[in-house]
Amino acid sequence: MSSDQQRADAVYDALLQRQGEQWVQPRVDRTRRVLDLLGDPQRAYRVVHITGTNGKTSTSRIIESLLRSFGLSTGTFTSPHLERFTERILLDGEPVSDAAIADAWDEVAPIVEIVDAELAERGDAALTFFELLTVLAFVVCADAPVDILVLEVGMGGSWDSTNAADGDVAVFTPIDLDHADRLGSTIREIAGVKSGIIKEGAAVVSAAQHPDAAAVLAKAAAEHGATIAFEGEQFALASDRLAIGGQLISVRGLAGTYTDEYLPLYGAHQGRNAALAIAAVESLIGGATQKIAGEVLSEGLAAVASPGRLQLIGTHPTVLVDAAHNPHGARALAEALGSAFAFDEWALVLGVLGDKDAAGIVQQIAPIASEIFVTSPDSDRADDPEHLADLIEATGARASVHRDLEDAVESARAWAAASDSRAVIVTGSVVLAGEAIVLAQRAGWKDQA
Repeated sequence: MSSDQQRADAVYDALLQRQGEQWVQPRVDRTRRVLDLLGDPQRAYRVVHITGTNGKTSTSRIIESLLRSFGLSTGTFTSPHLERFTERILLDGEPVSDAAIADAWDEVAPIVEIVDAELAERGDAALTFFELLTVLAFVVCADAPVDILVLEVGMGGSWDSTNAADGDVAVFTPIDLDHADRLGSTIREIAGVKSGIIKEGAAVVSAAQHPDAAAVLAKAAAEHGATIAFEGEQFALASDRLAIGGQLISVRGLAGTYTDEYLPLYGAHQGRNAALAIAAVESLIGGATQKIAGEVLSEGLAAVASPGRLQLIGTHPTVLVDAAHNPHGARALAEALGSAFAFDEWALVLGVLGDKDAAGIVQQIAPIASEIFVTSPDSDRADDPEHLADLIEATGARASVHRDLEDAVESARAWAAASDSRAVIVTGSVVLAGEAIVLAQRAGWKDQA
């Protein structure tokens, strides 16, 4: 292990000593205080800010790839990670180097001590894992430096740590019920929290939304003097059709029409994410009045990768992994498996975290499976696989329970290997998706004939 990797691992260990990502308070002012003492690094570049319930990371990656195809230097901050925490902060599409994250921590640590002391004085909890990771992302991107940061919200919007930055463009993926205990029990309430990323004079682009969410976003945009464009009205995915390794999409953008562009991602939901990303880039560059040049768009879309999203990790038999972890994501996954692949039967390897809507996930994804192999993600927040199996069997499907992912997926692969018309999908949790990717790499599933 190199000295830089040791330094970066020490940073991660220091972050893990903090309250975890699931510990959330509406307190963006703490992040702002750290950034103020650091000289406001988040103001050193333009920002595209992204929130919603599903599709945030894929949309972020598409936006970033398009911006890089313009020759711009980019930063990206997404969460959570699949394998290593440095995946969350990308510079020009690549994970931040160990040296850069360690150097940024050296800048931040003395300020953290000051702010932690201030918080303790007034009886408040110390800075959290996510608050500090957000600060690190801002500092890394300022030090790089980048031209534009594509910034994904951690949770909600208005009080999320990322909202210490002012987005030139606010992007909304579909808003659905999720984290109801923290964001609200209705779509209107959740949209109200997420609308907090809209800043004065910004451009807003949104996926097609439930009428309640659309009304909230339109009102917030008007109150902040922001323009707003909705999918289906001002822009849209006009068509999508299968292609080798992905799909060909045609998009009616805000400033032009783009026909038969190759996108190396599967599923109509990814085509819609791409349409949203195109509208966001049109809004940022040229104020939605200049069409993206053909070669720039083609290069940007063709270079898109979205790890853990319908990612092929094994062949003979085919094994895919998808990080769908709520009912909306599971529904999109089920539709994509039915439309983008020619397999007749699917083995579902499923593991869910305990704070997720397991019943809703099962309801959406179980009907597409011929065999279901239940396991537990490697997390102290994992749902009991026996409970998950009970939910599955309540739908009339059968499920077998396995001690860990390796046992579950090997059983699924053995079943799928009996016919060329069978394949495996591993899903239900970002944690499980990351485990599956590591396991596939270690076992060499793609190399087996």
